[in-house]
Amino acid sequence: MSKLSHYDGQGRARMVDVSSKPPTRRHAAASAFVVLSPAVLAALPKNPKGDPLEIARFAGIQAAKRTAELIPMCHPLPLSHIEVTATVGQGGIAIRSEVATVAATGVEMEAMTAAAVAALTVYDMCKALDKAIAIREVVLESKSGGKSGVYVRSGTPG
Repeated sequence: MSKLSHYDGQGRARMVDVSSKPPTRRHAAASAFVVLSPAVLAALPKNPKGDPLEIARFAGIQAAKRTAELIPMCHPLPLSHIEVTATVGQGGIAIRSEVATVAATGVEMEAMTAAAVAALTVYDMCKALDKAIAIREVVLESKSGGKSGVYVRSGTPG
């Protein structure tokens, strides 16, 4: 197993110096699932706060852009693409995010932050109907680019 890169020789947290790495195209996809009761799913189109899925999409996009402000050791990145989808499915809402850049470091954290914040937004938009809403399985689905190459989560389609 590799060592943790966010620590120096004395064990202090640090931001990794990526200044010597060449910029390459980086892409990452992440997902989350929001567990909703049948009653909440049926009420989605009638939410007085607006369309929870569309607002969640916007929140996820904004979150990806602000990841470096939220996660202390993340580098601010020039994101070239962010896509967030929220789809009604069996038992809840499936959130998926995709983020891309051309930079010296990857966009895994941006993709995961987008999925997590979109899921939290669904919760916020629906919590008046049910406090038992659960968010589960915030995961990195895939990433490409950089020294470590391609990663695809086991069981991920495509």
